[in-house]
Amino acid sequence: MSDDDPAPTAESIMSDNDLDIREPPRILVPVEVLEGESISESLVEFLAPARIILLGYHVLPEQTPTEQASMQFEDRARTAVEDIADTFRGVGRGVETRVAFTHDRDQTVERVAEEVGATAILLPNPSSDIEDVLVPIRGAVDVGRLADLVSTLLGGHAGTVTLWGLDTGGEYDTDAAVERARETLLDRGLPAEQITAEHAESESPVWDIVDRSGEFDIIVMGAGGPSLLSSLFGDPTERVAEGAVAPVIVVRTRED
Repeated sequence: MSDDDPAPTAESIMSDNDLDIREPPRILVPVEVLEGESISESLVEFLAPARIILLGYHVLPEQTPTEQASMQFEDRARTAVEDIADTFRGVGRGVETRVAFTHDRDQTVERVAEEVGATAILLPNPSSDIEDVLVPIRGAVDVGRLADLVSTLLGGHAGTVTLWGLDTGGEYDTDAAVERARETLLDRGLPAEQITAEHAESESPVWDIVDRSGEFDIIVMGAGGPSLLSSLFGDPTERVAEGAVAPVIVVRTRED
């Protein structure tokens, strides 16, 4: 793809590569915008086929009213968000932007994810070129959404996806879940040679994921439990994103 070519979309990838994507992904990207957080160019290019909702947020001290912060910082925050949005527009992709001042980051991210119908949320750790994707499977995951997301992002690229089943010794059938994910990726049109399946026993799946994150360019995982945010920001024993070397995309479970 030359610099002048528009970025592929989920729809164009489906057409060009015979993918059978059921739900084109919408990824919410929260950025602590007034703290200088940004998105790398390689990550922007990797995410380009998806619809991006960019949320610039700023966490306020408890005693600071959100209205006061909005009056004081909103212009600066919107400028910073638009600067990041321009990097997505630079690869030919539209992006929706939002700004929020909040006392509770987790609650704000969850609320916006609900409002925009996000299929996944990104935690933007630093990244170089993105080719190899790790998909840890440690519990119930919306396989359809996960397959749509991975197939869309890898469609037309030579990258690989490693499905890594983590057996914690419970009743969850990890082997069956990995095979179901592999078959769904094949159904979506991802070539078999791009998919690898691995299995391991694990007493601490979160830390095993973190330990292995340096071997891959990005992690895509299901929430793995009732709370998506526990995988993103929550208790240290459940928190993957902030310990991982690579960026992390957490797939939200579809509501019935």
